[in-house]
Amino acid sequence: MIGGDPANINEAESIQMLRYAIDHGVNYLDLGYPYDINQQEHLTRLVSRALKDGYREKIKVAASLPSSLINSSPDLDRYLNAQLKWLKADRIDFYLLGGLNRETWPRLQGLDVISWAEKAIADGQIDKLGFSFHDDFQTLRSILGAYDNWALSQFQYSYMDVDHHPGASGLKYAADKGLAVVITEPLLEGRLTKKPPKSVAKVWAGASPKRTLAEWGLRWVWNHPEVSTVVCDMSTMEQVAENVALSDRARPDSLTVPDQVLISRVRDAYRKLRPIPCTTCRGCMPCPQGIDVPRIFELYNDAIMYGDIEIPRSLYRIEQHDIDSCNECGACAKACGREIAILDWLKTAHQLLAEHK
Repeated sequence: MIGGDPANINEAESIQMLRYAIDHGVNYLDLGYPYDINQQEHLTRLVSRALKDGYREKIKVAASLPSSLINSSPDLDRYLNAQLKWLKADRIDFYLLGGLNRETWPRLQGLDVISWAEKAIADGQIDKLGFSFHDDFQTLRSILGAYDNWALSQFQYSYMDVDHHPGASGLKYAADKGLAVVITEPLLEGRLTKKPPKSVAKVWAGASPKRTLAEWGLRWVWNHPEVSTVVCDMSTMEQVAENVALSDRARPDSLTVPDQVLISRVRDAYRKLRPIPCTTCRGCMPCPQGIDVPRIFELYNDAIMYGDIEIPRSLYRIEQHDIDSCNECGACAKACGREIAILDWLKTAHQLLAEHK
């Protein structure tokens, strides 16, 4: 996955990293979700330069339609044509309807996005159609049931994501439907490789064999036979070399029972650090004021659990969460089966996540 602030990117080093990865067997390159179009243009043009000299023929490129920015039918052509121009290509191998969820998917359906995509395929602009996703299992089933020719489904999955968004059940369901399943954020943007809290470190101390935190996290994902490939952010040549070498050794169904028990204990140790006992059951939804309570609580819990405020804060801003519209009607609290003090926790979460240093 290509990402980062263009101002901080060493172009020569980035091209070297990309070509090293391709030379050592990497065959799928995800350009990422274009939250910032100007940044996406810069990064895509960089990739186009890296793929000169025969490298374009060695790899499959995936680009994403920014679903959250699509407001009309002309937007569909505008973004696709721009991405083709930046990539200096006539065709994109995999075009993903990006960021599908219970809100963006109905809106794109209203624009007849599938018919538009099939025309783009017939015109040779797109080879295969897929989607990236962040929602629950039932929403995934709805999307998969709406179209028979999805080529792939791409979503976040790590050993902390076994039961949500859409979790192990979603992974198996998509694979059973014949889709290639591409996994993103296997290390949760590096949070699973940082120095862990004491309670988690104590569990890792009993690990045998000894492996790096990155290797444990990646091996756990690769252990699933339903996974077609894994997309991982890498910022140094050392990380590229390490992950490429690891991918050559890792195999599906290769983790032992003690390995899997260990990771389950690590997961439990992390979860005990969550201050809000929200299970994202979404029983409190929909909010009359459009506030996504479970997602805000998830971001807040992540900030505390992993000791990393900046990533949840960035997502809070990008996803445009705002509790100012809350009129404290209390409907969410009344519907919560766990009797969480939702209104109080919303204020606490907003105070942390909306703060800008």
